[in-house]
Amino acid sequence: MTKAELVARLAEDTELTQVQATKAINGLVAILGDEIRTTGSISLAGLGSFTLVERAARRGFNPKTKEPIKIAASKTVKFRVAKALKESIN
Repeated sequence: MTKAELVARLAEDTELTQVQATKAINGLVAILGDEIRTTGSISLAGLGSFTLVERAARRGFNPKTKEPIKIAASKTVKFRVAKALKESIN
């Protein structure tokens, strides 16, 4: 599902306009990003939890030239699905 499809579905299910649905989705994404950045995690009952994790610096290689390269340390977000959602899918 693309963002456009999500907006259309939200607008249809909630009787919002496309513009209102777009603002709601954009607002949710912004809030989630801010919360993860500041607290390191966020949990949504029935959906799952997003957690900020740090990746250590490591060595890699350029696949074209096979030369070794250094990959800098970075941060990323991991998602863990909620048990209820996992069970409903299976």
